[in-house]
Amino acid sequence: MIDKIRQGFQDEARELLGELESALLELDEKRDDPEIVGRAFRALHTIKGSGAMFGFDDIAGFAHNLEAVFDQLRMGKLAASADLINLTLAAGDQIKTMLDAAAGLGAADENRSVQLLAELRRLTGTPEPSQPAAPAPAAASAAAEPGPPADWTVHFRPGPDLFLHGTNPLLLLREMGELGELLTQLDAGAIPPLGEIDPERCYVAWDMVLTTTAGREAIQDVFIFVADDCELRVEPASAGSLAGAAPGATAAKRDSGSTPGARGPGTASNIRVSAEKLDQLVNLVGELVTVQARLSEVSARRDDPDILAISEEIDRLTAELRANSMSIRMMPLRNTFERFRRLVHDLGIELHKQAELVIEGADTELDKTVIDQLNDPLVHLIRNGMDHGIEPPEARRAAGKPPTATIRLSAMHSGAQVLIRVSDDGRGLDARAMRARAIEQGLIDPAAQLTESEIFSLILEPGFSTAREVTSVSGRGVGMDVVRRSVDALRGAIEIASQPGAGLTITLRLPLTLAIIDGLLVRVGPTFFILPLANSLECVELTRQEVQNAHGNHLANVRGETIPYIRLSEYFGVDAPIPEREQIMVVETGDGHYGLAVDEVLGNHQTVIKNLGKLYRDVATVSGATILGNGTVALILDPHRLVQIAIQAASQDIRSGARRSQRDSGPRSQTPTHANAFMRKENRIDVT
Repeated sequence: MIDKIRQGFQDEARELLGELESALLELDEKRDDPEIVGRAFRALHTIKGSGAMFGFDDIAGFAHNLEAVFDQLRMGKLAASADLINLTLAAGDQIKTMLDAAAGLGAADENRSVQLLAELRRLTGTPEPSQPAAPAPAAASAAAEPGPPADWTVHFRPGPDLFLHGTNPLLLLREMGELGELLTQLDAGAIPPLGEIDPERCYVAWDMVLTTTAGREAIQDVFIFVADDCELRVEPASAGSLAGAAPGATAAKRDSGSTPGARGPGTASNIRVSAEKLDQLVNLVGELVTVQARLSEVSARRDDPDILAISEEIDRLTAELRANSMSIRMMPLRNTFERFRRLVHDLGIELHKQAELVIEGADTELDKTVIDQLNDPLVHLIRNGMDHGIEPPEARRAAGKPPTATIRLSAMHSGAQVLIRVSDDGRGLDARAMRARAIEQGLIDPAAQLTESEIFSLILEPGFSTAREVTSVSGRGVGMDVVRRSVDALRGAIEIASQPGAGLTITLRLPLTLAIIDGLLVRVGPTFFILPLANSLECVELTRQEVQNAHGNHLANVRGETIPYIRLSEYFGVDAPIPEREQIMVVETGDGHYGLAVDEVLGNHQTVIKNLGKLYRDVATVSGATILGNGTVALILDPHRLVQIAIQAASQDIRSGARRSQRDSGPRSQTPTHANAFMRKENRIDVT
């Protein structure tokens, strides 16, 4: 239980450090905003108080010194400066190191803490403070603007689970006493008979009168880290409000009302659940979906109305359970995006550049497993933009741009995908210079004819870099390669757009989830495939006569629009005769509308995604597999990558002017005007 309590504090402290960092970066732009100062103060105050209460005395003492400085800022006795903000950011990093050390992840350098506090005292001109009495958190620094002594009545009823969270309410009363003269009265009216007492529950409450020069906010700050699990009222005292009052009268008064926004015990709106438990839940739901598919198959064969009715009901319940379990794992991108404000701030100082991070669509939700793998690619994209894309202030002025550059980080839903864009208004990409650099590095042949899009994609190649010098930020040619490998692992795609002198935009096209998707089951000969339903637009029929009318070209007329298509039996080498009437699934990809010719469309399918393992991890067009109700394995196709690879292969054939042999590519179209290309041998997968 103690270990769980300490882990809970560490998780909460990391969230508070994120809030502190966000507040500090905003304060760097709005130095006189009292609300932002208050946010930073409250984060430090909570870390200090919770740390002392849960036995993290070193963190509590360190945070106490920082809290005292921000209390001076709140009272207008100090002014926020860039040096103070940067020093506090460094102090926040030190608290993270101390948390890691407490979790057994390395050791914290105590000398670093001493240096930071010494620099803090030098910067603020304050003498060395006395440490707060451990383990009680000191609250003297929490006082607001001092005024004449006043009496306040405070009613404090802890939530019944207070002890389970490791909180000692007596330490809170001790902290209250440090604000002034405190008179307390215990309310024991809720204590049950001895035989019914649960020693792990809190039954008592306190009514207090506090005489202090502090204001209401300072008193409420004492209870800031238990505010969600208690009933709290702080009001100006009336004469004799506590002295001589009977406990029963106090209890009766408590029932008459409470402070707006105060929450009674047992009304917590959310709970903290480990990601491991959520993963287990989704895995179990995935197994249930597979079993339900088997039940549907059996009920369809038996033709029994009772079994069929049960199957349909279980199908409905499974779909609802699946939707709910997946929604639990969906998280907004806000916390991930906000984290990069610090990166832009630090890189600006290191590179002597001015940049502002603008965040859009931060409330867009994505599966937690996808979010967890987003950090590294986004870090590399932002570092690359700051180092290569953003010009120094002098160069920006000379180009008629404002000295402060803008890096835009945005997210939006697009069907069953999320588009995350990282863009800047820097110098953009120079296709000619990139081509020359790639030839110099031996990445392309000097005689190769590449489109602008293909040249831009060179920045994703291992070892490619336009930087002539290696710095601490970039120049080794590994950052963008990491981005590509990370996005490929997420079954996503990367799109690059740029204009010289106007900036660069890189779009990451990612799936909403890596667990369960809505799919469309299709058959090609004896083989089954799954197409993501979100990419599938419509199904049209292709007759043998229409194939002959196209003169060998893989083109279909869909209501007056000519759409190129890929015959999956040829693409994957499925040995099966082409039926008299094929079905073409029209899919939406990043390159437009394309068709996938199949033998039969079988219908919708709830698809539990299974990884294919390391042997097939380089097969770009297949994003996984699933098990059908009859035990057959069906491959899940990635239409975007499938079409993209086909287009690239066709473009290479056009430029070379030579046909590939039957061994390398199989049958191909007689026309170079559409994506009728097939997977190279190294990308093939045996679907038999």
